[in-house]
Amino acid sequence: MSDTDGIRLVLEQEGAYAFKVSFDGTTLDALHTDEPAPLGGGTGPNPSALLLAGVANCLSASLVFALRKFKNSPGPIRAEITARKERNAEGRWRIPRAEVVITLADKAAALEHFDRVLAQFEQFCIVTQSVRDGMAVEVSVIDADGQRYLPGGAG
Repeated sequence: MSDTDGIRLVLEQEGAYAFKVSFDGTTLDALHTDEPAPLGGGTGPNPSALLLAGVANCLSASLVFALRKFKNSPGPIRAEITARKERNAEGRWRIPRAEVVITLADKAAALEHFDRVLAQFEQFCIVTQSVRDGMAVEVSVIDADGQRYLPGGAG
């Protein structure tokens, strides 16, 4: 799958809250997800962890890209993301903020145009910018008869 193709994942339920996530158009092994106990069995990462992993991974890759763009050969980096779930006004759990700390193997002074790298690398991160900007998600539910239903009762 190239960067300009659509992104398609297929999820198939394997347990109470466990799913097999297949990456369409790739030869990658499926990823197994699950909610932690007491809801699920905790046999894989849950969606909140995957969201945070996506943000931290994308920021890390974007930083490496920006460093290399200015002819740097950075050593391995390490990223840590922390977040806390909080209830919103309706009492639903949300992740309102996250903190990402990226640690370089190199001294900033040894990197070419490091100030320019810092000024622009976040803009290369598709995931973080999509989350920050808000992403429209259209949802429909199809039953065993093929009938499509929209959340909120429209059908």
